[in-house]
Amino acid sequence: MIFGGHIDRHFRTGVIAVTDGVVNACTDDFEIAITGRGGHAARPHETVDAVVVGSLMVMALQTIVSREVNPAHPSVITVGLFQAGSAPNVIAAQCRLSGTIRGQDEFVRNQLKSAVRHMALTIGQLHGAHVTVDFREGMPALVNSPEAVLTARDAARAVVGDAQVEAMRIANMGGEDFSFYLEKIPGCYVRFGAQIDGKAYPAHSSSFVFDEDCLVIGAQYFFEVAKRAGVEVSNAAAGQVRQLD
Repeated sequence: MIFGGHIDRHFRTGVIAVTDGVVNACTDDFEIAITGRGGHAARPHETVDAVVVGSLMVMALQTIVSREVNPAHPSVITVGLFQAGSAPNVIAAQCRLSGTIRGQDEFVRNQLKSAVRHMALTIGQLHGAHVTVDFREGMPALVNSPEAVLTARDAARAVVGDAQVEAMRIANMGGEDFSFYLEKIPGCYVRFGAQIDGKAYPAHSSSFVFDEDCLVIGAQYFFEVAKRAGVEVSNAAAGQVRQLD
């Protein structure tokens, strides 16, 4: 078994969040290259405006999640980069869009990829532009293993007490490379509360700050979960399988 964790400023310091099932989303990046026909801004009828095609594409991609994906399955499509043009009076011949897709299971992951490709190529064809779509495969969804969750929850209770053991109400749509380990062996990924003054600043932001007391709690937790998991693994090797609640 394998265990990991991440600080989380949405939880008070002293809380350990142990969550059943999905904890983080899968992540894949995409790049769409649009080739139109450039020209003078005063004569748009002689061109295929890559900026216009790209703009239509950005707006259309937002309908995939709202109209093609089951709303019971959280998913995200975000275009984070739009590059085109070189002068205000020149219609751009080239445009590049880059973005990311997020989902919580493989079916939705593949559905999003297929929909992005289909929509981008169709819009390009409609407006007479050449379009290519490339994906860079990212991380799979992080899904905690049931048996490892039991061990992690028991360890967390031993460290911080039952009242301080919580669970994430919704999965984090961010990616986490710990998921690669969980494709190989059972494990559990927890969150360590690290909030300061009741403020939950966004992670990965310029306002990043956390309560360093959570580091002590994390060290105690990993010590405890290692002991308990060692017993579990030894018992499993001896044929004593723990019953799930």
